[in-house]
Amino acid sequence: MSVRRAGPADLGALARLHAAAFDPAWSAGEIAALDAVALLEDDAGLVLVRTVAGEAEILTIGVRPEARGAGVGRRLLEAALAAALAEGAGAVFLEVAEDNPAARRLYAGLGFEEVGRRRGYYPRAGTPTVDALVLRRALNTTP
Repeated sequence: MSVRRAGPADLGALARLHAAAFDPAWSAGEIAALDAVALLEDDAGLVLVRTVAGEAEILTIGVRPEARGAGVGRRLLEAALAAALAEGAGAVFLEVAEDNPAARRLYAGLGFEEVGRRRGYYPRAGTPTVDALVLRRALNTTP
């Protein structure tokens, strides 16, 4: 498996991958409107990263449930970090749900540190909202 940069012809595949990983999902049109670098690994996962004014943000990273635990998320995130560095970013930010321990372990293992919190950011069906942790990683260091 290898991560590759997605193009306009991949918008449908990106939307399907997002739908497999998240509810609610983003449409192909919504993904295109983000004006972000889109990376995907086969039919297993996607990441969208946008760089502006020397900082990058991971807008979303998702892996199909049946592909989780196989290193797809790590490969996607490493590719996104490389893309952000190539675009001139000195740091990368992302948000993660406080109740997502697998993602939090991935991010910590790649050197992300908590720098903020958005209270009640993620809705949950039938349960209270969940805080988003704002994480940052400098790109001039390695974990």
